[in-house]
Amino acid sequence: MIRKTKRDPDNENLDRWLLTYADLITLLLAFFVVLYSMSKIDSGKFSEVSTALHMVLRGSGPLVLPEETVGIDKDLGDAWSAIGDLRILQSLIRTKLDELGLSATISANVDRRGLIIRVSESAFYDLGSADLRPEAYGVLNVMSDFLIDIPNHIRIEGHTDNLPISTDKFPSNWELSVNRATICVRYFVEKHKFRPDRISALGYGQYRPIASNDTVEGRRQNRRVDIIVLNWNERKKEPGPLNEDISRNAEKNSIPPKNDQSPGNPDMTVTG
Repeated sequence: MIRKTKRDPDNENLDRWLLTYADLITLLLAFFVVLYSMSKIDSGKFSEVSTALHMVLRGSGPLVLPEETVGIDKDLGDAWSAIGDLRILQSLIRTKLDELGLSATISANVDRRGLIIRVSESAFYDLGSADLRPEAYGVLNVMSDFLIDIPNHIRIEGHTDNLPISTDKFPSNWELSVNRATICVRYFVEKHKFRPDRISALGYGQYRPIASNDTVEGRRQNRRVDIIVLNWNERKKEPGPLNEDISRNAEKNSIPPKNDQSPGNPDMTVTG
């Protein structure tokens, strides 16, 4: 027969509940610290962002976002590092394209390189030409409103289909694609005063297709200009000037004389 040992109520530890209580208090303290940190919002900056977005959505002004509110990482430089920031810009541009009825020929998408504003050849150029059509200037003006104040590097790429071209001006698709990209860059720099060191041009000819060149529709898609707002990872790959003096001198020496005509736009004069 087994005799059960009776517990002595006087020796039982009645303070074990304090461990659970202490854990609960610690968690509550951490929770309220997080809530407090989230409540410290700069109302002035929030108001600036709200006003800027409201103006853009109504088409009454450019996009101007304060640095502190767009996720800029000061340790990484002056480019937007968060993909969410580019998606906000993508949404704004898509809304504007819908308002202007341009969604069929111009798209805005985000991929691993950044935000790609893809312009079909038919929206900017005649077949086999690098001269901007009159309506193209309005599109570039709209894009300028969105891109002028963001710190990211902007790269403009020209692309063609694989149909050969051989003229005095364009011996191959290389020259055609480069000229199309360069003319857009010059317009942004000369007309809208983009910083020349934060915008560049590339020409890929027919060697970066996004569709098959075996069909008429595929070739139509491949004839395009891509305006790319680079994210931080891609921005790091862009070569930079050795120092600020070289950059300033290059910009100064690249300014054409007054009354020089910009490409494809005889009404626009460049001021030095």
